[in-house]
Amino acid sequence: MGNLRTKDLSKIGYHNDQLRSLVITIASKNFKHHSKQQLLDLLVNIKNDPEAFLDNELTRKIAEKVIGKVEGQTFKAFELQSEPVYCKTYGGKGIESSAKKQMELASLLPISVQAALMPDAHMGFGLPIGGVLATDNAIIPYAVGMDIGCGMAISIIDESETFLKRFEYQIKQALKNHTHFGMEGGLDIRQEHEVLNSHLFNEISFLKPLRSKAVKQLGTSGSGNHFVEFGEIALSENNTLGLPAKKYTALLTHSGSRGLGSAIARHYTQIAMNTCKLPRQAQQLAWLDMNSETGQEYWLTMNLAGDYAQACHERIHANLLNALGLKALLVVENHHNFAWEEQLADGKKVIIHRKGATPAHEGELGIIPGSMTTPAYLVSGKGVSNALYSASHGAGRAMSRQKAKDNMTVSSMKKMLTNAGVTLIGGTVEENPLAYKDIESVIAAQKELVDIQGKFFPRIVRMNKE
Repeated sequence: MGNLRTKDLSKIGYHNDQLRSLVITIASKNFKHHSKQQLLDLLVNIKNDPEAFLDNELTRKIAEKVIGKVEGQTFKAFELQSEPVYCKTYGGKGIESSAKKQMELASLLPISVQAALMPDAHMGFGLPIGGVLATDNAIIPYAVGMDIGCGMAISIIDESETFLKRFEYQIKQALKNHTHFGMEGGLDIRQEHEVLNSHLFNEISFLKPLRSKAVKQLGTSGSGNHFVEFGEIALSENNTLGLPAKKYTALLTHSGSRGLGSAIARHYTQIAMNTCKLPRQAQQLAWLDMNSETGQEYWLTMNLAGDYAQACHERIHANLLNALGLKALLVVENHHNFAWEEQLADGKKVIIHRKGATPAHEGELGIIPGSMTTPAYLVSGKGVSNALYSASHGAGRAMSRQKAKDNMTVSSMKKMLTNAGVTLIGGTVEENPLAYKDIESVIAAQKELVDIQGKFFPRIVRMNKE
């Protein structure tokens, strides 16, 4: 089969985005031996007379979609396998058994191919946070997570670390004026970004009403553990960034896809649970077949939410750097809570879900944060296939939010911040440093997965005040 592209499909009148992704997926699987021209001729025939192609197993899905048939919510029931697929755990001593059990359950799904558990892992919905799962042609909304494309971004700034002391007042003002946290509201100045012009907002009816909130929330941060902070980063000797090894000022953000991502997650999780019936204990791991219309649609909307999360980081960084007259020498951004189409070491194509895990292919840069008073690490991946090319996404929680609240007073937290030389704007005791695992042990548990390129120390931290 010649390489079929969306623009080839547009030329023959296939204008709907989901239809085009469906055609490309089906063609790459089932029509490998057709030449590109044969395939385009076949597609023209299907378009002109779809009814004639409903009987053929290979062309039926395309024909149905051309006719505009809506997939009925028919469901299929699946059993779990008797043996789990291979799952490598890193830093297992520091991981609660409930998270390990959740990972084992995911390893029994009939679509699971391989799994891995990162050292920051703790219990979550569906897949544990810190869980990585490779599946065969299927996507699990709850293994991607609620905050789709949530991730980290760091701007290394053309200033030495003394900038933070000299301009502390201006930095605090900029953080107060150019960031916004929490569920409601947005920034005073309307934010522009090309992600808002995505044609998906018009083509997928479910997304239409979500656009206005996405416009309002662009460039803002959520509640909980999301943050925007200035600090200093010490880059290692011979780092792969091509920057001199010394201390710089840096801006680090942790943000996600806001209301847009969580609406997409809820919507498609519900569809997955209605159409893919699993034993009760595994029902949250319901999946969508990548060849189905909803599977294709979730894939498109998940990628839109990922682009939106990245756009939020871009706007936050641009607004703050502009306000302070600063320039970034280099920006590193990585997603977690996302799924990618990848190849395993044996060449098998899979969908890799990373729920609270950082992609760490050979040479790929990522950021692993600690807490409001502990370092974040700038790392490059070593591309370890046992870890499904992943690393941890942070220190990981050691206490639930409630437990963190019960075990820490505001005054003890203030003392910890003072001792660490950190100024906090907003923030709550639920995010206190002791609520997290020790970042040094978490990094030590994955030294075979990543190389350290730099170490960031937070100095002025802005979080949501609940």
